[in-house]
Amino acid sequence: MSTKPKTLTKKDVARRVSDIMNEPIYKCEPWVGAVISSIGQLMMEADPDIRIELRDFGVFEVKKTRAKPKARNPKTNETVFIPSRRKTHFKPSKRIKAVLQQPLSELAYDVPQGSADYVS
Repeated sequence: MSTKPKTLTKKDVARRVSDIMNEPIYKCEPWVGAVISSIGQLMMEADPDIRIELRDFGVFEVKKTRAKPKARNPKTNETVFIPSRRKTHFKPSKRIKAVLQQPLSELAYDVPQGSADYVS
């Protein structure tokens, strides 16, 4: 059975920024909140596509999806129409991707049971 991952909040990000900038957290919280809010607003205002590129971090995109005229409700087996909509996508930078792609066994983490590289 897997346990829930640790959840970090906006306050945790502000705390990290305050450590990096050597400023008290109360000065950093409004800035972090403003940046996150601005990214969210830009994504919601997308008409209909947008690409927000933050160098050395990644790319946030809002993309269009196609309509699905023959989707099926698994509960009732009824055919339903799903209209086209917008969806979000995040692509990490090469630097972040390289760090995240290191095998868990090399980093001394527990490898999930049932994984191809699981060793009992």
